Amino acid sequence: MAERKPRLEGKVAIVTGAGSRGAGIGNGKAAAVLLAREGAKVLLVDLFPARVNETLDMIVTEGGEASVFTGDVTSNEDCLKIVNTAVERYGKLDILHNNVGIDSPGGILDVEIDEWDRVMNLNLKSMVLMCRAAIPRMIANGSGSITNVSSVAALRPNNMDAYSTSKGGVIALTKTLASSYGKNNIRVNCIAPGMVYTPMVAEGMDEKTREKRWQSTPLQTEGTGWDIGWAAVFLNSDEATWITGTVLPVDGGALLTRRNF
Repeated sequence: MAERKPRLEGKVAIVTGAGSRGAGIGNGKAAAVLLAREGAKVLLVDLFPARVNETLDMIVTEGGEASVFTGDVTSNEDCLKIVNTAVERYGKLDILHNNVGIDSPGGILDVEIDEWDRVMNLNLKSMVLMCRAAIPRMIANGSGSITNVSSVAALRPNNMDAYSTSKGGVIALTKTLASSYGKNNIRVNCIAPGMVYTPMVAEGMDEKTREKRWQSTPLQTEGTGWDIGWAAVFLNSDEATWITGTVLPVDGGALLTRRNF
């Protein structure tokens, strides 16, 4: 049997939120590493250099090609610089993986307006700005693929009103852009992670709570950032050339159950 060709060979990708908040593998780090393993040249974007440099080291150690851009994806100016940098370093832009996001507990009566605005800026506006910067380059390139990370919390809210609303906006943005730019051969899809165990959710979680989370899903196994990363590889690969505007839950079947964790 012939050796398998890397699924993203010759592609150039941007991954936002490519660092992890703490020790371990977050969704953005996993996606960046897997995109590179599959042959993509990856621009790693994060606000915190130490975090994203860990991702760079992993990729380079494995023989992949990547570089870092330290910037703020809630800044329109920075988003334009990110896209321009990817094109300047690698010649084009094929893939944008929008991963930046924060959680925020509490109902609408509990959340301060400043906190609400912060969540909307980081979780939704950042993706709007990155898409606005990337799409013209993809149009010029003749094709492109965008994956936006939402959450199952957008599909089944659980007392995280600002977070769920922002992630619901990500789904609406995905479908809107898929409809508008399909004629330009640009695909836009959405990944909805479930209760994966990452450095972001590990903060303040004890082992009992962690076990209860994974036992609440039909598969009764624990998801990780790698599961989200593999979904990003598939949706951005040529294997998914007839898929656009979709929301792919990666949740161990959690949406099949009648109860929230």
